[in-house]
Amino acid sequence: MEEMEEELKCPVCGSFYREPIILPCSHNLCQACARNILVQTPESESPQSRRASGSGVSDYDYLDLDKMSLYSEADSGYGSYGGFASAPTTPCQKSPNGVRVFPPAMPPPPTHLSPALAPVPRNSCITCPQCHRSLILDDRGLRGFPKNRVLEGVIDRYQQSKAAALKCQLCEKVPKEATVMCEQCDVFYCDPCRLRCHPPRGPLAKHRLVPPAQGRVSRRLSPRKVSTCTDHELENHSMYCVQCKMPVCYQCLEEGKHSSHEVKALGAMWKLHKSQLSQALNGLSDRAKEAKEFLVQLRNMVQQIQENSVEFEACLVAQCDALIDALNRRKAQLLARVNKEHEHKLKVVRDQISHCTVKLRQTTGLMEYCLEVIKENDPSGFLQISDALIRRVHLTEDQWGKGTLTPRMTTDFDLSLDNSPLLQSIHQLDFVQVKASSPVPATPILQLEECCTHNNSATLSWKQPPLSTVPAEGYILELDDGSGGQFREVYVGKETMCTVDGLHFNSTYNARVKAFNKTGVSPYSKTLVLQTSEGCNFETQSAPYSQLVAWFAFDPGSAHSDIIFSNDNLTVTCSSYDDRVVLGKTGFSKGVHYWELTIDRYDNHPDPAFGVARMDVMKDVMLGKDDKAWAMYVDNNRSWFMHNNSHTNRTEGGITKGATIGVLLDLNRKTLTFFINDEQQGPIAFENVEGLFFPAVSLNRNVQVTLHTGLPVPDFYSSRASIA
Repeated sequence: MEEMEEELKCPVCGSFYREPIILPCSHNLCQACARNILVQTPESESPQSRRASGSGVSDYDYLDLDKMSLYSEADSGYGSYGGFASAPTTPCQKSPNGVRVFPPAMPPPPTHLSPALAPVPRNSCITCPQCHRSLILDDRGLRGFPKNRVLEGVIDRYQQSKAAALKCQLCEKVPKEATVMCEQCDVFYCDPCRLRCHPPRGPLAKHRLVPPAQGRVSRRLSPRKVSTCTDHELENHSMYCVQCKMPVCYQCLEEGKHSSHEVKALGAMWKLHKSQLSQALNGLSDRAKEAKEFLVQLRNMVQQIQENSVEFEACLVAQCDALIDALNRRKAQLLARVNKEHEHKLKVVRDQISHCTVKLRQTTGLMEYCLEVIKENDPSGFLQISDALIRRVHLTEDQWGKGTLTPRMTTDFDLSLDNSPLLQSIHQLDFVQVKASSPVPATPILQLEECCTHNNSATLSWKQPPLSTVPAEGYILELDDGSGGQFREVYVGKETMCTVDGLHFNSTYNARVKAFNKTGVSPYSKTLVLQTSEGCNFETQSAPYSQLVAWFAFDPGSAHSDIIFSNDNLTVTCSSYDDRVVLGKTGFSKGVHYWELTIDRYDNHPDPAFGVARMDVMKDVMLGKDDKAWAMYVDNNRSWFMHNNSHTNRTEGGITKGATIGVLLDLNRKTLTFFINDEQQGPIAFENVEGLFFPAVSLNRNVQVTLHTGLPVPDFYSSRASIA
């Protein structure tokens, strides 16, 4: 019963309903509260004026809330009746149960009549505080609303059930506990009040006195007053209007507005609606039972979540601690290697110090001895030993010249810790979604017949399985470093074919691919093993110096649109007077590589540039103007080296038609050297060059060059490299 209490309270005053009336919207109000929230409307909006104009045929004229903005959805605290020409704007208040209430614009006039009989202001309007529907009252005022006697009875029974003990109704000060109830008087008495007010004599002797508990039951079962018609107050309800859905009296049927409506017996409709309400309650009861079970389930989930959280946190801490322990162990192993390298370097240097110290002592002794011999004045004695001393001095000098004064060990540690993959893995460390809302894509299949390698480039192709129903939003292609190291991403996108340039020659790569969508990523495909080209292995006559070479041409796909290609993309020129850049198809990141370019046409003394560049080099300026290219530009008299628009090492000697430009990229020694007509042009042009480089040329329409690849390095460079 306690859960029903909110249904029994007025939305305006927050107390139990007193003389409740039923609004046309089916909500209830205390009669006094309904009068308190009346608002007077302009004359033009009155029911009489509306009927006079031919509109408004119902007893209750509802206002259009959408047009009048009666209730402020922005919750500004104010409501206004915007449909009226001069409607007052009244502050919006809240009742004790949180429902908005619109108080009257003016206080009601004082009256000694009951709320039902007191006259209401002319042209009054009332707004339901629950659904905010508004209506204008007719001449009957609040008397036009039916009273909810069923609700009154429910409230009486509820209040009686809440009472701890029945009290005497006639005690003047503190009521005593009742001992009897008179069924005829309908009054509870204590013993003193019964003897004083209800003596067992005269007419009162025939009244029946019962215990208070029995009297409570009989009061509950006693018939309620029969409700009367709101239009004909002296007539009881006897029929039910099906069209208007309300009880009516016989006068309403004879002379009222219900005369042409379909009506049914009040008792039959009472039983029918009780049956419908019972059936509806059965369904609602099932929902309430399910809600109770659901609440129990939610409370159990709260406990389970707390337990799982503690367990999961402990597991997470243990996993992180295991990672930290593994990192500490690896740290100790790496430090041991560093210490070992440190001890080795110190031992070599100390041995060389000891050896040089002994040898220097011997040399110093020989020098002092020779100086003393020179001081002798005996020619014959001097000549007897001078030849031997001269040989010893030369021999000692030769011993110092055979690398004795070169350190056998460098001070740098030839160890470089690559922690970037581990840091990336730590940054990507995250929780795996155990249960996905939708499935991940199927594992892609590498199409072996379309996968191939050319020089140091690899082309891979893949597809989704034929029976796959989950679409993939993209793919991730991964390759290792060619030495069995960790995989790295080389392509992310929607295409199903990719060419990877700049790989190492004569190397074995492992490739794999996976698909992804919004849910997650698929498992990896099977690993494909790729072997890049071996090239040619040259060994010069002067020294066993090995060089891997490749054959390649210019790349139309990455070149500037003004570049003109011919001779199977080996010969290029330009249609513009401005310098334009063209790259070779093959990129290099390892080994020694040499190629040449012959000048087929050279008019008006332009200055073409030759060298290497990154793939994203600027294509519409001279090679070397940005930081993505390393070049030598040359005219008919001299040449310069240029990188990042910095010009260095001006060298005499230029080019003409038929000249040959040689470019030597030594990635083992990290140097770039240029040649003109088989002679080195200036010093080593650039040092410390690392990464992926593509052969590059910039020229204009006055120059045409032809590329020659697959060439050995010049002999003198091979000899110098082998000596170094």
